[in-house]
Amino acid sequence: MKRQPLALAVLAGLFASGCLSFNRTAPTPGLTYVGSHPVTLPCLLVDHVLIVEAKWDKYGPYHFVLDTGSSVTLVSPDLAKRYVSEASPAPSEPQVRVRSSEGGSAFLTATTLKKIQLGNARFEFVPVLVFDCADLSAQFGVKIDGILGFPLFQNAVLTLDYPHRRIVLRSRIPEDGLPGEAILFDNADKTPLISIRLGDREFAALIDSGSNAAMAINPAGLAPKFSFGPVDGPVVSTLTGDRPSQVGRLADVVRMGSFDIPHPVAEVTDELSSIGGGILSHFTITFDQEDDEVFFQHDAADSLAMPAVRGTGMSFQKTPAYWKVAGVIAGSPADAGGVRTGDLVSRINGEPVDNWDLNRYGRLIATSERVEFTFIEGAQGSAKSIQVVELVP
Repeated sequence: MKRQPLALAVLAGLFASGCLSFNRTAPTPGLTYVGSHPVTLPCLLVDHVLIVEAKWDKYGPYHFVLDTGSSVTLVSPDLAKRYVSEASPAPSEPQVRVRSSEGGSAFLTATTLKKIQLGNARFEFVPVLVFDCADLSAQFGVKIDGILGFPLFQNAVLTLDYPHRRIVLRSRIPEDGLPGEAILFDNADKTPLISIRLGDREFAALIDSGSNAAMAINPAGLAPKFSFGPVDGPVVSTLTGDRPSQVGRLADVVRMGSFDIPHPVAEVTDELSSIGGGILSHFTITFDQEDDEVFFQHDAADSLAMPAVRGTGMSFQKTPAYWKVAGVIAGSPADAGGVRTGDLVSRINGEPVDNWDLNRYGRLIATSERVEFTFIEGAQGSAKSIQVVELVP
């Protein structure tokens, strides 16, 4: 498993430690056409988050984040304008208040798209919210046109095949069934909440493919034990603003069905506990919303043990021209090196930051003892060699 650097803000906008949700029931999906044959689409896997590419018109390809933790689908203003349906609400109608997983709220415009098409699978009259994806695009290093929420797939069988970096859509479960272990997520809102165990305690956790973290845990009623921490983690960008985080290594084993995740690294949250991409990326996961089941398939040769979390102590907000320091962990090598929030990085190990995507930067942090950052200072740059340490052993 790739080490998770605590050096980049945990994505931007929606992926703090979980979902984006309405303050009301999620919208009902429109018409879904998948056909009799499975639809398989390749994905990018960027920092444990799946991004599917789709092209159905001359303006594509479009790139969408797969976010099972979101109760709504969001699209960029350009895509909304291009495919707005005549059935959309009148412009004079009030905007929708949206609550992030961290408790804040914002207003987004609601509309209905004529269609979203993923290969031969077509979704018509799709209720969406309009969201500026520019920050997400900068963070992922690819133009993001929207976030596909869980309700979009209510009338389809969705498979997130992380090991093969693809998704599969079916109209129904095959007659011979699916490989893997089935876990129930039966609840009235069709939210993918499953029961997991932490030591001898059982609690509900959201399956959140929109988060790149391993898991987030709400300590209320659980009183989890930590073998390390919690300690200050990265500054996390959410829909409603930045916030600090606390991260630690759990002392107990997390059991998901029959799968044991030994002593995972977890972010502390006061919202829903969740399982994120750091764990999900080891599985092929299929959601059967008709029967309220989710199937987990795992290669036994792939260890679920999580390595140490390494980093310099900096969180970033990315742009193509520079990376802005969003936060510095007190007592970290970055703090000792005089790095401050708001500083701008133009080069990493001598290369422009535009050459560094999340995956490449993660590999650098996982394998290097020191990293040289060039900070913008007036007309010239100032290079600082900063040590990489185990922030969470």
